[in-house]
Amino acid sequence: MAPLLLLLLLFSPPAAAAASLRETSALFRSQATAEPPPHAAPTTFFEVTKPISLPKTTPCSYLLLRHDFAYTYTRPPVAAAYSPPTDCPSQTFDKIVLEWSATCKGRQFDRIFGVWLGGVELLRSCTAEPTAAGIFWTVKKDVTRYRSLLLTGNQTLAVYLGNVVDKTYTGVYHVNVSLHFYPAEVVRHGNNKLGEKLGFPISADLILPISRNLPLNDGLWFEITNSTQIMSKSIEIPLNSYRAVLELYVSYHENDEFYYQNLPNDYIAANNISGAAGNGPFREVVVSLDESIIIGAISPFTVIYTGGVNPLLWRPITGIGSFNVPSYDIEITPFLAKLLDGKSHTIGFSVTNALNVWYVDANLHLWLDGKSSATHGALLKHESSPLSLSLVSNFTGLDGSFVTNASRSIVSVGWVNSSHGMITTHSRQGFTCTNVMTIDNDGNSQAVDQVVNLNATVEIKTPSSPAGSSAKLRKKFTISLRSTDVDKGNGTYDSVANVTLGMNEDSERVSESGLTFYGKVKNVQKGDGYMVVKGNLVSSGLGSTRQEYESAATGETCYYRNVSSSNYTIIYDEVSDTCKNKFARFRHSYFPRRAFLGSTLTW
Repeated sequence: MAPLLLLLLLFSPPAAAAASLRETSALFRSQATAEPPPHAAPTTFFEVTKPISLPKTTPCSYLLLRHDFAYTYTRPPVAAAYSPPTDCPSQTFDKIVLEWSATCKGRQFDRIFGVWLGGVELLRSCTAEPTAAGIFWTVKKDVTRYRSLLLTGNQTLAVYLGNVVDKTYTGVYHVNVSLHFYPAEVVRHGNNKLGEKLGFPISADLILPISRNLPLNDGLWFEITNSTQIMSKSIEIPLNSYRAVLELYVSYHENDEFYYQNLPNDYIAANNISGAAGNGPFREVVVSLDESIIIGAISPFTVIYTGGVNPLLWRPITGIGSFNVPSYDIEITPFLAKLLDGKSHTIGFSVTNALNVWYVDANLHLWLDGKSSATHGALLKHESSPLSLSLVSNFTGLDGSFVTNASRSIVSVGWVNSSHGMITTHSRQGFTCTNVMTIDNDGNSQAVDQVVNLNATVEIKTPSSPAGSSAKLRKKFTISLRSTDVDKGNGTYDSVANVTLGMNEDSERVSESGLTFYGKVKNVQKGDGYMVVKGNLVSSGLGSTRQEYESAATGETCYYRNVSSSNYTIIYDEVSDTCKNKFARFRHSYFPRRAFLGSTLTW
C-alpha cells in the first residue's frame, strides 16, 4: 500500500480507543532525537493572538482548581465548588479573565479538554505535547460575556482532560485554573457602552447550558459519531426573554481529525482501500430546534492540534485555535416566539458526513426584560436553503483530483414585544466551502486547498430607533496542505509536509445613533517540516513555523506580531502597535477611510 494511504489509515486510533481518548496518529510521537536534551530548560508553548485589553485596576484573582491529570480517561471530570468573589472592593467588573496554566514532562499525546461552569462551557482547548525536559503553557481567555454566570453562586466547576499514563506515555499534566476579576474604572467605557448603543447589553442576563449533565465519566460535550446521529437537549427559557444567541462549540477527532483530507467514498471503493477515512472532505455542523427547524449551520475552522501533521511544527508556536478552540455565535432571537410558550423545546446537533467523532455542545445566552414578567412575539420569516453539495472526481488508480463545493444560507425574521417596545430582529447567516484535493505520485503525495467563508448579519429595529442598529461579521478560513511520503524500507519512511493556515475576520457594527465601529483580524500561519518515521514513531525531523498576526478596531491601537520558530527555538519575534501597509490596503478594500471618525487607528 502506498505510504500516504497507510498514513491516512494510521490516523485512526485502534478500535479499543474510545472517542473521549482523543489522539492524533500514533505516527506522531517524537523520540528524544527530535527534542531538546533532558537537561534543557522547559519550553514555553504559546498561541499567537492579541493580548486581552485590560482595565488599569488591580484584579481580584482566585485559584479555582489545582489538579494533576494523570490517568483520567473514563473517569469523571475533576469538579470544584464555585461561588463568585465577595471580598473585592467593587462588585462591578469591566473585565473577567479565565487563566489555564499547565506544566508537563515526559512523553504524552495531545489531549482535548474542556472547562465548564454550571454546565456552560467556558474553554475548549488542546494540551501541548511534553518533552523530557518539560514544557509550560498558559491560556488566557476573556470570559466577560459570561458575567451573569460568573457572578452566580452555588455552582460546580468541571474540567475534563482524558489522559492516559503508562510505561510508554508518562506525561502528567499539572494544571491550575484561575479567574481574574478586574473592577470597573471610574469612567466606564468600552464594549458595554457599545452594546447599549446597539440596543442591548453586551453580556446576557442568563446563560443556559446545552450540554450533558453531571455525573458522567467523560466531558460534558455530546459525542457525534456518524452522519445520521442527532444529539439534543430539552430546555425551558424564562418567559421574559427578549433576545437569544446560541454559542456553539465544536471539535473533531479520530477518523475526522483531518476531515479536510478525507477521501471520497467512490475513490476508496474503486481502489479497494480498507479502513480509510472517507465521506470526502466536507463537514457541516447543523443546529435544529425541535428536530425539525434548522436554525443554524457552520463549516468550522480547521484547527490542527499540537500533534497534528508534524508535531515539530507546533513547538513552541501552536496552531491557530489549538489553545483556544473558537466558538460560533448564532442569532436565534427570531425564534423566541416558538420558545416563549412555557413548554420544553429541544436544541439538537448533527454533523453532515460525520465520522467518529465530533464533540459538540452550546451555551444559550438570554437577555431578560426586568420590567416585564412575560414577553411575546412572532416568527415572520424563516428560509433555510437545502445544503448545496457537489463533488467532482477524476482519478485513475491511486492518482486523481477531487473538487468539493458546498453552501447553505438561513434567513429568519421575528419580533418580540417587551417593555422596550416591539423589537424586530432580522438575521442572515450562511457559508460557502470549496475544497480542491489532488493525489499523485502513485498515492504518495496529497495536496489540499480549502476555503470557507462564513457570513452573518443581524439587524435590530425598535420603536425608539426605526433605522435600527446592525452587526455584520465575515470570516474566511483557509488551509493549504502538501504532504509527500517516501518509503525507505524496513518499516521506515520520510514524510515532508507544508501547511498554511489562515483565519481572517471583518466586522462592522452600526449603532442606533448611526455611529459605525469596525474591526479586522488577519492571522496567517505557515509551517514546513519533515520527519523520519520508524516503527510508528518519529526518529528525527525538523519543523519551522512563521506566523503573522494583525488586529485593529475603531478606537483601539493596532496590534501586529510577526514571529518565527524552528524546533523549539524562536528565530525572531517582532511586536508592534502599528499596522503594516499591506494590511492597511487590504483593510481599505473592505471599509472606507471616512468611516473611522474619532478613531485612533493609523491607516
